[in-house]
Amino acid sequence: MEIRPSRIFPLGENALTVEFGDTLSEPLNDAAIGLANYFSDNPFPGFVEAVPAISSTTIFYSCHVVTDTSTRSSAFEAVRDLVKHALDSVSPLPAADAQVIEVPVNFYDPDSPDLDFVASTVGLKAEEVIEIFTSGVYRVFMLGFLPGFAYMGPVDERIAVPRRTSPRLAVPAGSVAIAGRQTGIYPAESPGGWQIIGQTPLPLLQPDGPSPCVFAAGDRVRFVRA
Repeated sequence: MEIRPSRIFPLGENALTVEFGDTLSEPLNDAAIGLANYFSDNPFPGFVEAVPAISSTTIFYSCHVVTDTSTRSSAFEAVRDLVKHALDSVSPLPAADAQVIEVPVNFYDPDSPDLDFVASTVGLKAEEVIEIFTSGVYRVFMLGFLPGFAYMGPVDERIAVPRRTSPRLAVPAGSVAIAGRQTGIYPAESPGGWQIIGQTPLPLLQPDGPSPCVFAAGDRVRFVRA
């Protein structure tokens, strides 16, 4: 792997985090996903799960099992050594040149309560915001916050706006929203502070499917008018 971690640090007794950087970057995200995939495919005794984030990977493990099967003085040191060894064997994420997941979106009232605010904030018309938003292909950098919530980006700088100053107590499931250079879809009703610009009928959770979530880290997504 060409990208090396900036630091590796413990996250409690049963996990460590490998940090590759602190920016919204596809190469850093490739590194994070590649390392997580490596340990998922090559688990060590005591391995529980590897979870990629935007530019880091957290590896969860059983402290007692790792300590019992290693000569190192701590589980953290043992897993850190495994990470350093794995970094030379991790393959880059395959280029995303195949399927792009299309998400239908209704951009009009009452499903877009913040669209006019976004447009006025960036000095564009609502229709121009929609055109810019739907012209992009967005990468799923990570899942988090809620089961099935995908952090996607980067959003075009021309329509990037900050979160709401006052979060909503209840954001409807399927709400398509923007926060800075990121976009996401609320998979279930929940509190939230992102700017809602549309609504999709696509169910994001599929408990009976091959995967519980529609999206996975590394996927590509295009939003289309419903």
